[in-house]
Amino acid sequence: MAEEKVSLWGGRFAEGPSETFRRYSWSLHFDKRLLAADIRGSQAFARALEGVGILTATEREQLVTAFENILKDSREPGFLEGADDEDIHTLVIRKLKEEVGGLADKIHTGRSRNEQVSLDTRLWLRGEIESVQARIGALLEALVELAKRYPNAVIPGYTHMRRAQAVLWPHYLLAYFEMFSRDWERMEQARARTNVMPLGSGALAGSGFPFNREAIAADLGFGSITRNSMDVSADRDFVLDFLYAASVTMIHLSRLAEDWILYSSEEFGWLELSDTVTSGSSLMPQKKNPDSMELLRGKCGRVVGALNSLIVTMKALPLTYNRDMQEDKEMLFDAMDTLQLSLDMTRVVVESAQLKTAPPLAAAEESWVVATDLAEALARSGMPFHNAHKLVGRLVLYSVNNGKKPGDWTAEQLAAFDPAFTAEFARLLHPAEGMKSRNIAGGTGPDAVAAALQQAEQRLAALRK
Repeated sequence: MAEEKVSLWGGRFAEGPSETFRRYSWSLHFDKRLLAADIRGSQAFARALEGVGILTATEREQLVTAFENILKDSREPGFLEGADDEDIHTLVIRKLKEEVGGLADKIHTGRSRNEQVSLDTRLWLRGEIESVQARIGALLEALVELAKRYPNAVIPGYTHMRRAQAVLWPHYLLAYFEMFSRDWERMEQARARTNVMPLGSGALAGSGFPFNREAIAADLGFGSITRNSMDVSADRDFVLDFLYAASVTMIHLSRLAEDWILYSSEEFGWLELSDTVTSGSSLMPQKKNPDSMELLRGKCGRVVGALNSLIVTMKALPLTYNRDMQEDKEMLFDAMDTLQLSLDMTRVVVESAQLKTAPPLAAAEESWVVATDLAEALARSGMPFHNAHKLVGRLVLYSVNNGKKPGDWTAEQLAAFDPAFTAEFARLLHPAEGMKSRNIAGGTGPDAVAAALQQAEQRLAALRK
């Protein structure tokens, strides 16, 4: 016996949708992941319907139990096999009718699919954002642990991809710690804007039933209720907020990937990426390619593209709901999947990476990353900084022209070059010494970095709570 087709609309129509329109507009193949959210929201709505006298206590209990059975069945293989429903909402109603018969027809009393979609998306997104935050926290922890493994390692810092000043390896990693900490905060803000309960808004004008919206919000764990029913029907700002936060996070992941692709290359030789996150060549036996980082860099475009796509979709829609807005789901789901997997991948790379401390130290020692240290020391001795800058610049030019590295200069040679270079300047020719003057909060001085690492661990502990 063929299953009865369920639709949330249709009385106005003499004919059903064409096969082409069905294939073009139906969404079960992607919005099926909202099933648990749809059921949870519908259970809360059943309790609200009891509150306004549409359902008896017995009917409400029947519906809530039936929804629970559907959720349980959905975990079994083949639950969706052969399903030909318009979307996840109609599938759930069909399954509900199989459980409770005609009583299922009451569940949509005073509820529009517009607000139902908003509710389901918010419930789903709220939980997924929490999962993203947990993954960001795990990555932050991996960065701190990698920093603690090499607390005194010296590397060149770069501007314009040219060696600029020496920094400690933990200071470099803590720069990414700050980026991803801000990403966690942006996710928290996106979650707060998502965590607003829309039920009771109807299609656009508000429900005709006196639901206790605050009670529904409390039932579903929302922080507040929406303030305007037209806004609910037209709103995808909360999705845009998440996609923006996700895009910035992916940009930060991509920047780290670019750094580590370079630093693990033969030309740099600083990092050794684990065999578990690299791959070889089908032709060249010697290759060890940073594919995980390259894919990470590439997948950034997918998430940024999702943000741009939804912005363009929403940019000129008249109030209130338009079917264009269905296009938010696939890009949202793909962006979420991409972001979560990218965070997992980066964490694994960070946890398994090894720093080769000698090459970056040699790169710092053979270059003139100590030039600023010398100029600032001259300024501290009383020389105007502009003059100090010029003097050190002349020292660098002479050294470059004569093949001298900073470590090749003796105290006597420095003094002979210019008497302003007194004996104590010789120690500043070593990068690890010069950075000791940078113990200002946020700087790369050893004491400042040790304090920053300790603070990072305290912030991590707060995030875990």
